Amino acid sequence: MKRIALVTGLALCMVIAAVRSAEPTATDELLTKLAGIEQLQGNFQQVQKGLDGKVMAETSGRFQLLRPGFFSWEILAPDSQLIIANPEFLWHHDRDLETVTRRLVAGSDQLAPLQVLGGDESILRERFTVSRTSEQAWTLIPVAGDPGFQQLVLIFNDGAIGGMEILDSLNQRVEVQFSNLDSSATLSPADFAFSPPDGVDLFYYDE
Repeated sequence: MKRIALVTGLALCMVIAAVRSAEPTATDELLTKLAGIEQLQGNFQQVQKGLDGKVMAETSGRFQLLRPGFFSWEILAPDSQLIIANPEFLWHHDRDLETVTRRLVAGSDQLAPLQVLGGDESILRERFTVSRTSEQAWTLIPVAGDPGFQQLVLIFNDGAIGGMEILDSLNQRVEVQFSNLDSSATLSPADFAFSPPDGVDLFYYDE
């Protein structure tokens, strides 16, 4: 009888473990949310806070996102900068300083937070621990590489991405709010093409 009870108990534990493993994880839930974002564009307001919580900088602009692997982040105020990525290169054009930098995307540990939204499933599963911190928020903690931030919180609003909260490598917090979102306008890889303008200083970190 004891042997039968032991076997029955082990079988029951295996069934419970199988059921639990079939339940969606926080990563699965986040990927389901992100799967609904094929393309997106809109405006953003960004606030950077220091260790004491005081506002250090405020910027605003517009962004575009096309999954997988394409995004642009254009700061319009108070200065003028453009960050644009395709599956091959990440470009940064500082219009005020008249400089352009280029980095390879493949093999790089550095990840812009918007690249997480436009990236692939393997990066999310292999390089981050994901937890659901509220009904509409997921927190990502890097476990591999050095993406340039310690923590990223993705905040959704009625199924759409509403904002991000970033804890950077200097323990400064960046809060981003999105507005005027449009997922119906057709975007293509051509919208993310970039050629350095004449007269700028070029810094290529992939050569």
